[in-house]
Amino acid sequence: MSELAYDGTAMLGRRLRQLRNNPGLVVLTQTMPITMLLFFGYVFGSALAMPGREYRSFLVPGLLVATAANGIMTGMFQAAQDSHRGVMDRFRTLPMSRAAVPLGQAVADLVVTAAGTVPFLLVGLAVGWRVEGSAPDAVDAFALLLLFRFACTWAGIFLGLLTRSEEAAGQLGSSTFLLPMLSNAYIPTGNLPGWLRTLAEWNPISAVTTALRDLFGNAPVPDGAAWPVAHPVAGSLAWCAVLIAVFAPLAVHRYAHGR
Repeated sequence: MSELAYDGTAMLGRRLRQLRNNPGLVVLTQTMPITMLLFFGYVFGSALAMPGREYRSFLVPGLLVATAANGIMTGMFQAAQDSHRGVMDRFRTLPMSRAAVPLGQAVADLVVTAAGTVPFLLVGLAVGWRVEGSAPDAVDAFALLLLFRFACTWAGIFLGLLTRSEEAAGQLGSSTFLLPMLSNAYIPTGNLPGWLRTLAEWNPISAVTTALRDLFGNAPVPDGAAWPVAHPVAGSLAWCAVLIAVFAPLAVHRYAHGR
């Protein structure tokens, strides 16, 4: 365990130095959610039954979770880039823990996500979003958000190691943009057709989004929803546990055995 902690910290530092040397990418990924908040909040909010500030309060948790789900895309691209350029092959020749490289990438992504959440929340406060619940519940909401990002990043790392191609990872990663669309991140699912509502409510993004809205006090848990949305905190934890239990061992195994 001490070897994993030492090597994982070294990989964490490497990834953070890479991000420091590529500030344009960091700025782009952190400003995109803010742009979407302003666009959706003022365009969609005028067309829905919950206009203005009410919709923006509904939207902020959804965009937080949609951004967390983008961990699939970023994890995939970074892992594929290192594989494609031979970095992973060089790391395998070093006497280090096989779990350290993917773990360092996942933790570095978590650190950047936590820092990037701050400006987004400040803009959310400026457009009318508020934490209506208690402080402990708000802390739980942020912890759940970061756990979901961590789980999604592991899925992305495995897929990136599987593709070993920057081009393929970029094309496949862009398709993850559809996942929040098929959820309750942007609109309530109550008026969707039966089969589509069921599909959306079993989307992990819907469970985590509902949990954040409930913990922040922005919207109540909807009636008659599928189990993950009807029990959003338990459903979110279950989805995170499944994602980590499945993809973390697969990512470590894929890294350790290369091709």
